[in-house]
Amino acid sequence: MRRALSTVIGILLLALMLFPVYWMVNASLQPAGNTLRAGWFPLHPDFGGYAVALREQTGHLVTSLVVSLGSVVLSLALAAPAAHALALFSLRGTDLVLLGILVTQTVPGIVMANALYDAYTELGLLNSWLGLILADSTAGVPFAIIVLHAFMRTIPREIVEAARVDGAGKVRVFRSVVLPMSGNALITAAVFTFLFTWSDFLFALTLTTTDTVQPVTLGIYQYLGAHTNQWNAVMATTVLASVPAALLLVLSQRYVIAGSSGFTRCAEPGSDATVARKRKATDPKD
Repeated sequence: MRRALSTVIGILLLALMLFPVYWMVNASLQPAGNTLRAGWFPLHPDFGGYAVALREQTGHLVTSLVVSLGSVVLSLALAAPAAHALALFSLRGTDLVLLGILVTQTVPGIVMANALYDAYTELGLLNSWLGLILADSTAGVPFAIIVLHAFMRTIPREIVEAARVDGAGKVRVFRSVVLPMSGNALITAAVFTFLFTWSDFLFALTLTTTDTVQPVTLGIYQYLGAHTNQWNAVMATTVLASVPAALLLVLSQRYVIAGSSGFTRCAEPGSDATVARKRKATDPKD
């Protein structure tokens, strides 16, 4: 009885949390008009809202995709070497550096946006993909450093030392040993950086003054004010904007879970891979 009651409560809570998503999909399949009069089920689905959304919001979706992917690449390119240095090298002030990285996460976004607006005005980066990528990376880089540092510090030093004995330099160790072993952490950082950027609204609103370069979040905001009678198109746009994020989470779920718990099992000092590396470092015959 207790298990059955827990199952029922879990189903009710899940239905409550997913109801807005269901209503969004339901409203997107209704004819144009007032969504409040829509039925509970789209018995006669109308895909006209999706046609309007694809015709008018494709550019915004492409902008969001380009900016999100660019922010992921830039964040990982900066965060991975930094996390590697903080985790595996004996550096003074490492704790202070990590504290500073954590402090940057507490700075309100509106403060960052206003400061970047003044700088972008001087540099000519307003209304550009590069400007949005750099702005969104200010949130992705600190988060990626924290995630990668927590993961890389669990890498046994014996593995790194064995690679150095084999003749690999620091760059080769980082590229051929540390990065492959940190694959799950890299995917975890990439997924959350993509989600941060994909859902960004503040930087997009502050750093774009024309409609030439606008992410889908700002497109929905402006689209809502201009087409309040076409709720099916508005909801269709939100559905299309939700698909990439939902698909990414589904595909990367097992990597994110492994990034937080799986590495400790495969990189223990007594694991097969570590023992083999140790033997190779100490026995020239192997």
